[in-house]
Amino acid sequence: MNDVLAGFRDSLEHPSPPDGLSPLLTALWWAGKGEWARAHDRVAALSGPDAAWLHAHLHRWEGDLNNASYWYRNAGREMPDNDLDFDAEWLSIAQALLRVSQ
Repeated sequence: MNDVLAGFRDSLEHPSPPDGLSPLLTALWWAGKGEWARAHDRVAALSGPDAAWLHAHLHRWEGDLNNASYWYRNAGREMPDNDLDFDAEWLSIAQALLRVSQ
């Protein structure tokens, strides 16, 4: 795990997201805290394939697989099997977003 990803993950120990995060990383941060509604409220206002991927992840986590499938298609991604660990997918999204934001 690179230092940027480790730092982002460690920031979940704090009560609020670090300053300077993009809106999409802020939504992901709230998802990492287990705050589904806060994460969803933020990502719902965003567009683009990365936002759709996070949106899909949130709906899969919620158990709304039909809605998740829609968002995975918008992201240009296949919906993972239900046995894919949500934490593993969260890390994949974080890695992708943090590479973009570096």
